[in-house]
Amino acid sequence: MKIVILEPLGITAEKLAAASAAVEAKGHTLVAYDTKTENQEELAQRGKDADVIIIANQPLRKNVLEKCENLKFLSIAFTGVDHVDVEYCRERGIAVSNAAGYSTNAVAELAFGLAVSVLRNIPACDSVCRQEGTKTGLVGSELYGKTFGVVGTGAIGCKVANIAQAFGCQVVAYSRSKKPELEALGVSYLSLEELLRTSDIVSLHVPLNDQTKGLIGQKEIACMKETAILLNTARGGVVDSAALAAALNEDRIAGAGIDVFEMEPPVPADHPLLHSKHTVVTPHVAFASHEALFTRAQIVFTNILAWEDGRQQNVIC
Repeated sequence: MKIVILEPLGITAEKLAAASAAVEAKGHTLVAYDTKTENQEELAQRGKDADVIIIANQPLRKNVLEKCENLKFLSIAFTGVDHVDVEYCRERGIAVSNAAGYSTNAVAELAFGLAVSVLRNIPACDSVCRQEGTKTGLVGSELYGKTFGVVGTGAIGCKVANIAQAFGCQVVAYSRSKKPELEALGVSYLSLEELLRTSDIVSLHVPLNDQTKGLIGQKEIACMKETAILLNTARGGVVDSAALAAALNEDRIAGAGIDVFEMEPPVPADHPLLHSKHTVVTPHVAFASHEALFTRAQIVFTNILAWEDGRQQNVIC
């Protein structure tokens, strides 16, 4: 069986060898590309003979997949799968699994890094300090005692809720389904509008799909407190960036911490959230800790072994 890794997985050769050892021990051929390409013909060339393909966040659409005639299984080294033509895979009978859970700690921790950075003006403080300045005009706010709204209580949302409580926040949540274990800890589930109206911090943790695209738009932002901040470590398309930037620049909300955009970085220099007030931005790095990247490599190879044994896990289709 030929297994092709279409793009780098962000780990060292030694760690890749450790993660893939069990698969290679079964006699399978592993081909790993150490460069990323957007060229569709080149992608098709890389994957054309593969029985199994591994990708991270490389978009993989029908125009490439249909040229991969031997493909039977796609192991995605990512949680979200909106960058893959899953419907075509389903039509072709190509099994698809993701790497659910690999970045739970990493994403949750960055959400709080963004929250504290916005609340305490850390980027501006760093800049001023390097210019022999003082704290004048930069005194910020604490997380303690704030109402922290979690939108989406999957694994990451639950982790964020737990950490928010450890900071001394009152946690409220909005999600498609309620988690009794969170309710047992005192987390209250509200409607999205109620959550937006009552929260001092709103943190997004939903996948991007037809139901969540544009979930936070002009109308929803208008519900938020003027003193509230919005955190997005989920997917860029969940938020109307232009509406958020306008609200920030007009002081209709107090700040934002943004790790994701409508496109993968590099983000265009004219993107509105790169020029909005009181905004801390990062280049889609929430998932990318050394620990998380190695964990996801282990998961994608475990997915292959499970699928080969007829017990597919982390099933997308």
